[in-house]
Amino acid sequence: MLGGKKKPKATKVNTLIGQDTEINGGLVFCGGLHLDGVIKGDVAVKEDDMATLTVGEAALIEGDVSVPHLILDGKIIGDVHVSETVELAPHAIVTGNIYYNRIEMAMGAEVNGQLIHVSEAEQEKLTFSEGKELILDENSKEC
Repeated sequence: MLGGKKKPKATKVNTLIGQDTEINGGLVFCGGLHLDGVIKGDVAVKEDDMATLTVGEAALIEGDVSVPHLILDGKIIGDVHVSETVELAPHAIVTGNIYYNRIEMAMGAEVNGQLIHVSEAEQEKLTFSEGKELILDENSKEC
């Protein structure tokens, strides 16, 4: 394997958003999220969570994404910040910049923006979506 790094283990899916579901607004999650529907808003993980976002072939995110691990086979319109590993499958389309630590890209994947390598130390300094924050209320459940 290149670089001697191991791929992240398959993450348990804690949340599934089905093909006929559309969410209008930001989403904060922990654990594993598998998306087959549409999210119109920013997607992030709770602080210090090593979650994985899996975006299926028919899925769409219209907003910025900030996660440790991303497996993308659908479409994202917005900037993508991934502190660990990005996997772009053959049907992946990103319209925006990808800030990544490690990346794997299959033939057929499309990036309409810049690929910007950011080390783990630099990732910690970045804020979600260049200063935007998803606000969690006091009733938000801990991971």
